Amino acid sequence: MIHQYQNNGYNIVMDVVSGAVHVVDQVCYDVIAGICKSDEADGFEACKGLQEGPGITAETLKEPETFQKLAAELNGRYSEEEIGEALRDVIELTEAGQLFTEDTYECLIDEVKKRKTVVKALCLHIAHDCNLACRYCFAEEGEYHGRRALMSYEVGKKALDFLIASSGGRHNLEVDFFGGEPLMNWQVVKDLVAYGREQEKIHDKHFRFTLTTNGVLLNDEVQAFVNREMDNVVLSLDGRREVNDRMRPFRNGAGSYDLIVPKFQRLADSRGQERYYVRGTFTRENLDFAEDILHFADLGFKQMSIEPVVGDEDDPYAIRVSDLPAIMEEYDKLAKVMIEREKEGKGFNFFHFMIDLDGGPCVAKRLSGCGSGTEYLAVTPWGDLYPCHQFVGQEEFLMGNVDEGIVRPEIADDFRSCNVYSKEKCRDCFAKFYCSGGCMANAYHFHGTIHDTYEIGCEMQRKRVECAIMIKAALAE
Repeated sequence: MIHQYQNNGYNIVMDVVSGAVHVVDQVCYDVIAGICKSDEADGFEACKGLQEGPGITAETLKEPETFQKLAAELNGRYSEEEIGEALRDVIELTEAGQLFTEDTYECLIDEVKKRKTVVKALCLHIAHDCNLACRYCFAEEGEYHGRRALMSYEVGKKALDFLIASSGGRHNLEVDFFGGEPLMNWQVVKDLVAYGREQEKIHDKHFRFTLTTNGVLLNDEVQAFVNREMDNVVLSLDGRREVNDRMRPFRNGAGSYDLIVPKFQRLADSRGQERYYVRGTFTRENLDFAEDILHFADLGFKQMSIEPVVGDEDDPYAIRVSDLPAIMEEYDKLAKVMIEREKEGKGFNFFHFMIDLDGGPCVAKRLSGCGSGTEYLAVTPWGDLYPCHQFVGQEEFLMGNVDEGIVRPEIADDFRSCNVYSKEKCRDCFAKFYCSGGCMANAYHFHGTIHDTYEIGCEMQRKRVECAIMIKAALAE
């Protein structure tokens, strides 16, 4: 599968299966486009039929008929010599396994499905309560379709014991203290970290702890502990003061920006501008979200992410299909500014534009995604187990509890069978090995099944992948 696009003056060709990315001149770009065409309505029949059977190969490209029809189609635009040279380059890349690569991944799906459930990460809902009243909160201000509650130390201990017992031979385990607002249950957080450190020595494990916080209760004592014990910290902030305070107010309606920004700046600086993210949400009320990301950068932050809100169309802040053109332009704008700032020595990382073209996730991750329901589970304050934090409170996804473990393994089996080949919309998508099929919770909430995709999210993901690769091309010059 080949994907071609032009962005910011670059002609980019992606070989989807191999992951190879090529920045090419215009003649090579057009030659590859000609090879890929198979629609008579496009007026080009040179390679019609090459996509059938075994697909396009170096041998089919070497056939004289291919060159003749390419030359006929591109006559007047390029000389035969230019077309021939470009075609030779394409053949060389094809022989090297970097263009028109055969898809050999689908045959691995059965192996992925057979893998045992080995849990490596827990999202501990340490507090089903919050001191803010964010308007878009899927957790209903921390209640998660249920009741306000704080996780006890005893439940948290059982959760860590469950993780250790379910982790097989994995050495590194991940625990995210989540909410609501975790700092509302701070003593239990500290006690569980201490318990985890004790268990590391006994079981030859290592815990990587993460804290997600809105910053309201952040102080010097919390900062010192976080810097000592937390591998990562997620700091919730939506951007400019007016944007943040409109969507993330206190319960009395007052804004939170002025209180939390100085705290976040101190924490980020104290961590050497590493091992944290400022994480925001944009809605249709701030489709100029690139300005919020640049605002983060101007505040001195180096690690940031802004996610699109997910909501029903009747929600006033929800992203709609009609918003997509503006969103695409915003990602393009952001990508260009990031290139400029990087070249000026003022660069920063935007999570969705961080892409590894040399390595990246293993094949299993590329096929099946985040591991929710199999490798990653969420734990409620009273110890119930769900596939991830976005399924908490939906009883059809209740998998078990920390006392009994997983008592409904069929849920894990269903999540394990969910992959880029089980979703028809993913099969022909060039970004499938970057997003691994997208968020299963979003698919379920919009279509009633995890074996589908959230189309608006897919469109944005494709654009982010294109921008991320273009940035790589620009900075490689």
